[in-house]
Amino acid sequence: MDAHTERTNAANMTVYPILFAISFGHFLNDAMQAVIPALFPILRSTMELSYTEIGWIAFALNMTSSVMQPVVGLWTDRMPSPRFLPLGMAASLLGMAGLALAPNFWFVLLSVLLVGIGSAVFHPEGSRVVYLAAGARRAFAQSIYQVGGNTGNALAPLFTALIFVPFGQKGAAWFMLAAAIGITLLWRVSHWYGHELGSRPAPSKTKKAQPTDAGHPVAFALALLVFLVFARSWYSAGISNYYQFYLMETAHISVREAQVYLFAFMIAGAIGTLAGGPIADRFGKRNLILWSTLGTAPFALALPHAPLPLALPLLLSAGFVLSLSFATFVVYAQELLPNHVGMASGLIVGLAFGMGALGAVVLGSIADLSSLGTLMSLCSVLPLFGALAVWLPKDK
Repeated sequence: MDAHTERTNAANMTVYPILFAISFGHFLNDAMQAVIPALFPILRSTMELSYTEIGWIAFALNMTSSVMQPVVGLWTDRMPSPRFLPLGMAASLLGMAGLALAPNFWFVLLSVLLVGIGSAVFHPEGSRVVYLAAGARRAFAQSIYQVGGNTGNALAPLFTALIFVPFGQKGAAWFMLAAAIGITLLWRVSHWYGHELGSRPAPSKTKKAQPTDAGHPVAFALALLVFLVFARSWYSAGISNYYQFYLMETAHISVREAQVYLFAFMIAGAIGTLAGGPIADRFGKRNLILWSTLGTAPFALALPHAPLPLALPLLLSAGFVLSLSFATFVVYAQELLPNHVGMASGLIVGLAFGMGALGAVVLGSIADLSSLGTLMSLCSVLPLFGALAVWLPKDK
């Protein structure tokens, strides 16, 4: 067997230890991001914040990472930087320390910016590690990676109920330990990453983007993909940031009880992310994007009008179906831009998903100006935009 054949076989093998390690790093990174929405009920009470101010905190977190991720991705496409992985986690550690000690709204914003910067630095390089470790199973590998992040995000309601309700915002100090573990783990992953960069041939600069159907240029497909992620991100922002307040207002349940419903939506999303990868590999990425996003609409439309006993199954269904295509959006974008996998990841995970941050501000303003009921009704129509995925080029 010649050297070229050996390199080809190695590139087609899935490196599971690295894949699971970077997924756990993603879990820790996004668990620290989850601290921020988990603190919302506490900060609203102790600092007397408005819904608009809560929206600005969400905006500071997500917009920081959304603006920076494509830039970091473009930079690391040209100059891959394995050390960015532990450095990003170190920035999040500083953010956790700041949140634990923040005396006012502006200090909270500064701390949140540090967490956002850490996330922006971590995600493009983390996604590139997955790309290198995936072998021939890219959608499956990306789903493993993303389920780590989704599971971390899903813990926000548990953090509220078990840490921040009894201990207040000082409970954020515990997450400095999680960041320290993450720094150690990602330092080791960065060594493998650096070795892979040195041992694999550089990608061809003339490699073409994934072929698209006639009438579907890459720019159009990418713009439509970003818009679809934008719409689903606004829906997720509405549920993740405000649905707990909606239940507390309409069903008169406690902060702790409201977290059960939010956790159901998020953990169902993590399970959906894991299930979606093999489905995309089998039936095609465009098909999954179409049916996952549009298929969420019946549950989303029913949710604002459902009695409390039906809210839980509707949230479970919406979270699961919506997240089936979570990882698939990233893989689809990477195949449209095969020479820029870091930037493609930054566009989807950062810019497009991060645009949910802008949604959080707008939605918070709607809640302040009208009502939470109006907000939930407006959010419920967003998955209908999934029908536009029919114009994405077919991949299978």
